[in-house]
Amino acid sequence: MKWIVLGIVAAVALWFLGIYNRFVRLRNLAQEAWSGVDVQLKRRWDLVPNLMESVKGYAAHEKQIFEDVAKLRSESLSATTPSAKAAVENALTQSLRSVFAVAEAYPELRATENFQDLQRNLAELEEQIQMARRYYNGSVRDYNILVDSFPSLLVARAFSYGKMDFFDLDEAERAVPKVAF
Repeated sequence: MKWIVLGIVAAVALWFLGIYNRFVRLRNLAQEAWSGVDVQLKRRWDLVPNLMESVKGYAAHEKQIFEDVAKLRSESLSATTPSAKAAVENALTQSLRSVFAVAEAYPELRATENFQDLQRNLAELEEQIQMARRYYNGSVRDYNILVDSFPSLLVARAFSYGKMDFFDLDEAERAVPKVAF
């Protein structure tokens, strides 16, 4: 009888340790994935000033657009959660659409190699951001399933493992700004 009880206790302890280690692994994967998203967003923000400088020379009277982008860049640096980053990124996408709309009015700007290169780089970055976002959201999904599933939710509650936020952007907001020539 004593061996049976010891066997059951050992099995429960091993199960508990296994679930705990799975939480640690999935949380770390989600944090790593968030780091990947953050790196891509920083690359985007590093590209935006170059884009703005290209357009600024042609459209100096569009001062409000440039101020909005500068403000958003500052907000992005201070946003720490996926939902806060998503809000800033939605606003940036709208501002970038305005920048490209302004560029439409200046055919000589659209024709410059520098502007075309910046547009191409931005399109590539948007694809990288989308891939990083999908990886992050997949990691968060797996983690959140473990948090909500029985019996692992018992371990989650015992160690205060809570659900993580997804990095959500609206379909329209995630679209790469298009400029027709």
